[in-house]
Amino acid sequence: MKPKVIISPRICKALSIFIDVGAITLYPFIISREKMDKRLLNHEMIHIKQQEELLVIGFYLLYGMWWLQGILKGMSSKAAYYAIPFEVEAYVYDEDMRYLKKRKRWAWKRYI
Repeated sequence: MKPKVIISPRICKALSIFIDVGAITLYPFIISREKMDKRLLNHEMIHIKQQEELLVIGFYLLYGMWWLQGILKGMSSKAAYYAIPFEVEAYVYDEDMRYLKKRKRWAWKRYI
């Protein structure tokens, strides 16, 4: 699936409630504060695959649950964000431009 990329600093600023948003994937859109480099686009494309695997809604439910779980453990909002398994997978592989071709389904489960 090829997502629709939207460059909108205003939307990103509006979504920066808990953490400063440079880009966000809201299936089937990738919304970015500015033109994305290859690494950031790859990071967001990993989220597209994760969202497809979980039929979109499952991704958002788990994402919110894991973020809240981090907050309840005393983490900062930013630390809770970086601990979310979806983010861990995306950050580990965002520089590997071949990752999406070789990625196995449910790969994010390794980071739970």
